[in-house]
Amino acid sequence: MIGLGRLLGPVGLGGERYDVNGRVVLITGAGQGIGRELAAILHRRGARIAVVDIDAAAAETAARDLGSRALGVGADVADRQGMEAAVAWVIDHFGRLDVVVANAGVVPEAATLRTMTGPAFDRVMAINLTGVYNTVHPALDQIVAHRGHVVVVSSCAAFAPGMAGSPYMISKAAVEQLGRALRVELAGFGASAGVSYFGVVETEMTRSTLDRDPLGHELDSLLPWPLNVRISATEAATVIADGIARRAPRTVAPLGWQPYALLRGAVNVVLDSRLANDARMHDLVRRVEQRARP
Repeated sequence: MIGLGRLLGPVGLGGERYDVNGRVVLITGAGQGIGRELAAILHRRGARIAVVDIDAAAAETAARDLGSRALGVGADVADRQGMEAAVAWVIDHFGRLDVVVANAGVVPEAATLRTMTGPAFDRVMAINLTGVYNTVHPALDQIVAHRGHVVVVSSCAAFAPGMAGSPYMISKAAVEQLGRALRVELAGFGASAGVSYFGVVETEMTRSTLDRDPLGHELDSLLPWPLNVRISATEAATVIADGIARRAPRTVAPLGWQPYALLRGAVNVVLDSRLANDARMHDLVRRVEQRARP
């Protein structure tokens, strides 16, 4: 019988080394934040980079800053035909595609399921979940042909309680399952896929939703140490880049989230019960709803 340790392997570790030098890497959401930092890191390691972003000017600026071996592409991950065209353009420009990093994502304004609108919910799903499919699917024949690698960026929110921000948690949990399924489906072809999970990363998205929004800031304050430790976009990008280099099935950062990631099944039974009976949480939820329904 296969032992559990042998079956699971070390958290975040992969198998063979994968050198990105000379490879073609497509990164969505690469006009700023983690994606832009990742583009710079992989470019320094010798990769040819397709910088994809909904903001075409930001994508072109980022590619221009990289210099040679970079292409800026304006595309919306929620637009399936647009992403098919973007991937085709990258393949035509570079002659191949080896690595895809589905990084683009959004965080909704704090709201409960009762008060959020259908369009607000749908927008998060369209970008965070369907956008990952739209990014990855048109690239998979190339990934298989070149025994490449796919990274889908999930979040530690995938296994954390989702009150007042459930569309984000739901979408990231679904992305986790997409990445896990994809890894198994690609393995027989010599290609691979991994899931990246992050806690709180210092980006403009974090600053707008957690720091400048009073209710978002209060929600953030509920995170205990070490889960409230923040990392920079450069640190997060380095984790992804190093994960690609070892074809890691998963990467979790900061380190304080790793025990929770491993023990989530047991921890969440206790955590959900505690939050459901917490008076401070009840009050915060009411204030979130009052703001949504003035």
